[in-house]
Amino acid sequence: MSIYDYSVPTPDGTDLDLKQYEGKVIMIVNTATGCGFTPQYEDLEQIYHDCHDKGLEIIDIPCNQFKGQAPGTDEEIHEFCTLTYHTEFPQMRKSDVNGEHALDLYTYLKGQRPFEGFGRGAKAFAMGVMLKRIDRNYKSNPDIKWNFTKFVIDRAGNVVARFEPTADMKDVRDCIEGLL
Repeated sequence: MSIYDYSVPTPDGTDLDLKQYEGKVIMIVNTATGCGFTPQYEDLEQIYHDCHDKGLEIIDIPCNQFKGQAPGTDEEIHEFCTLTYHTEFPQMRKSDVNGEHALDLYTYLKGQRPFEGFGRGAKAFAMGVMLKRIDRNYKSNPDIKWNFTKFVIDRAGNVVARFEPTADMKDVRDCIEGLL
């Protein structure tokens, strides 16, 4: 299996076939509109604006699995993102990224790039403390830990990086630009 064997449900009820992005650099990110990391939409849009013409696609997959921070309908989420952050990249249907109802795509992504930690810094420390209260063994499973986890796929379809929400967006940008 490769990334191109998957599709993602769109708000209009159709599926986005990832095969159409073959030969492009892709970032797949689970998002939320009511999260402390929601301002990352601004960084994501800037990266998209700067890199889309060079071959970058961003696929936004809203997810309500983390403390209900993506409430509302797909239409309401889309309206929030376009009005608040002027996002232009494709936004998919709100979906699960963990558990029995997780998108098959996410099962694949987590298998390719499991969780490796939150890095250093205050946000990383805070995330670790919070998750330890929820699941003492959170470090040992590949699940998505929170909103705004990003996977970067190269032009050949390889999942080359996983960035936790605490990662510096400059590092995310550098990774993408290095692949373009």
